[in-house]
Amino acid sequence: MCLPAQAALRLVLQSDDLNQAELAASQALLADVSRVLPPVLLSRLDAEVPVRWSSALDASVVGRASASGKLLLNRRQLSVLVAAQDADPTRQQLLATLVHEIAHLYDRGRYGSDRQRRLFQRCQSQQQSLGLVGLPSWCRGQGERRFSLSDDPRLLDLAGWPERVGERGARVKVNHQRDRSPDRYELTSPSEFVAVNVEYFLLDPQYACRRPALFAFFRQHFNWAPEHVQSCSASYPYLNASLDPAQQALGRIDPQRVYAVHYLLAEPNQAWASRWGHSMLRLVICAPGRPVGPDCMLDVDQHLVLSFRAFVEDVQLSSWDGLTGNYPSRLFILPLTQVVDEYTKLELRSLSSIPLQLNEQERKGLIEQAAQLHWSYDGTYYFITNNCAVETLKLLRSGTANAELTDLESITPTGLLALFEGRGLADDSELADREWAMRRGYFFDSYRERYQVMLEVVRANLEVPVERVDDWLTLGAAQRAAWLSAGDQRTTAALLLLEQAAQRRQLLLVRQELKARYQALRGTGHKGLDDTEQLMQQLLANSGYLSRPAELLGAGYGLPQASEWQQLQQRSAERRQGLLDMAGNLDEQLLALLDAGRRNEIELGKRNIRRLAGRLRALHRAEGGVQLP
Repeated sequence: MCLPAQAALRLVLQSDDLNQAELAASQALLADVSRVLPPVLLSRLDAEVPVRWSSALDASVVGRASASGKLLLNRRQLSVLVAAQDADPTRQQLLATLVHEIAHLYDRGRYGSDRQRRLFQRCQSQQQSLGLVGLPSWCRGQGERRFSLSDDPRLLDLAGWPERVGERGARVKVNHQRDRSPDRYELTSPSEFVAVNVEYFLLDPQYACRRPALFAFFRQHFNWAPEHVQSCSASYPYLNASLDPAQQALGRIDPQRVYAVHYLLAEPNQAWASRWGHSMLRLVICAPGRPVGPDCMLDVDQHLVLSFRAFVEDVQLSSWDGLTGNYPSRLFILPLTQVVDEYTKLELRSLSSIPLQLNEQERKGLIEQAAQLHWSYDGTYYFITNNCAVETLKLLRSGTANAELTDLESITPTGLLALFEGRGLADDSELADREWAMRRGYFFDSYRERYQVMLEVVRANLEVPVERVDDWLTLGAAQRAAWLSAGDQRTTAALLLLEQAAQRRQLLLVRQELKARYQALRGTGHKGLDDTEQLMQQLLANSGYLSRPAELLGAGYGLPQASEWQQLQQRSAERRQGLLDMAGNLDEQLLALLDAGRRNEIELGKRNIRRLAGRLRALHRAEGGVQLP
């Protein structure tokens, strides 16, 4: 029996061995399948597709398509189907299985003209012999496949098989969008991804909200969408990776409030992993109530940074591990203010913020894809082949679908910026006047320059043995103490700022040393960790959710929805408070972990700061000023 007669695709039930009840239930199931399929799919699959209940399938297999194109359903499910109501899980599973397998037939080009099938078989043979993801370039655009999906470049970008930067069209072979998946079988190949996602596109009302970019792709491909689509929020959820208690743990990005996207470049420094700079993207978000426009550049407390980083639970970055891919690469979403402090004050590196020439649709697509990756992506970080520049370029390609980005190839942040400028995608004219750029938030100067000015103040009044601020900061605290009591009020204030900078540098070195120590301990299987060491390991291990927010949620896929928000708020608040409590305990016990020399340096630095603060108050009082705190 064929259902439905008017459709081009005809599902032919082989019913010789079915009783009346089984026949009626099977016919109703096939009719439901035909009703949920897009008209384009029905018309293009212009053939009879046999459907048969089989006793040969394993108990765990609901159904599959045979090599001959026949759809087989597990006969063990037939009696359950006969007794099932429309919403019964078994019936829904059978419906999803048929949709899944029909999607495979559609994607494979199983039906169509003889010439189409022969040409496609040739394409498949070359694809397999070369080990490619997606069809070879000569197969595309020749008319041999009228309705392919799993080799569509746009779908591969969104699905998690983007082009590999530097390899001219080759695509990654492993899908790293592994978190928040509806069915991990989708990650095994593009064809399985298509089948799983067509199934959810047609049957899950929440698919448009959970995977909005893919929903839009299928809707455009089929020129059609299911009627039962759930209405979606206009904003996208994210986890704030900052541990600042004043910041909200969870936030939402409204694309309508994003005035611009900037390429945010941290200048290179001498560290091995940072010698080419660091690539990030800045979302210029307008404060509530402000009209979207240039003045939103002033709302820096609202701006967010998308930053791919090599997340490490407890290690200082190792050049060897970075080359061999032993670090996860994840997308952090951070407040701009934290990123600026991190680079300019701690690492003494300036930041340049260069506007990208993206239209409103491209900005929205970028934010949508960034949100999707934030909740799903767990990649592998390589300093050379999959670093921050490569990850940023892949995000821009997949998010904006801008053709100008397709053939760009760069593995360095500075090189990527040069390519953007060469294509007219980036405009650095705002940086021409450095003072204006700093006032308007296009440039954030390194505190090295400010500290150098402070050192010049000191050198004008005291005979110190160094000319460069870097050399001053590397002097020991005991050496610096020799000049703390000799300056006037202005000189003492400059010395205080320099001493605070030196103390921050010491704490940065301490953090690196402790991370390296724990890496070595864990690598040797050391079991004799004391309570403080165990506390630090727990702190570092528990911070993983900041880069992998999917850890906070259980079942569900894609972007978190309203039904998951309460759970997300509760767990993120608990985890954040736990980290803050542990960090506070750790600060109290930190000195016990250091060697005597480093511990002494920290204590002497604190003493120097107290001395300078006291002297500055005394000098201020002596000159008749208001008493300082």
